[in-house]
Amino acid sequence: MSANRLSRALVLCAAGAILAALAPVHAAGRLCKLEISANDLMRYDRKELHAAADCTVIQVKLTHTGKLPASAMGHNWVLVESKDLEGVANAGAAAGFTENYLAPGDPRIIAATRLIGGGQSTTVTFPASRLKLGRSYMYLCTAPGHNALMRGIFHYGG
Repeated sequence: MSANRLSRALVLCAAGAILAALAPVHAAGRLCKLEISANDLMRYDRKELHAAADCTVIQVKLTHTGKLPASAMGHNWVLVESKDLEGVANAGAAAGFTENYLAPGDPRIIAATRLIGGGQSTTVTFPASRLKLGRSYMYLCTAPGHNALMRGIFHYGG
């Protein structure tokens, strides 16, 4: 290999290594991490969640701060359009505990965690492309009867 070709190959390898090293940092900067907790009194600790307009991936961590097991006081976090809240809640209740109170394949669900009990945490990660910039959505717990108290507003870019 000529010295000129070797120099070019080294420069390209170095540039590739630099880009590969920077890519995760850039991608991580666009991941928006949100946290919310729920308790044995059927309450989320936040009535609103906000994701910035530059988020490309959104991660929501749900922590159950109570002591009761999922079978007695399980909670999940489910994101829907406002118009779909009651329908998703009813379909989830009908789906039952073994389905995490989520109707399998329900297209109205934008994102959802699994059902958890006291002392547990769970996370859902979803692309912000599933949302429309500047719109507000609703989140709820779909365990039977919980959504009357366990609901809030999710703002994306607003």
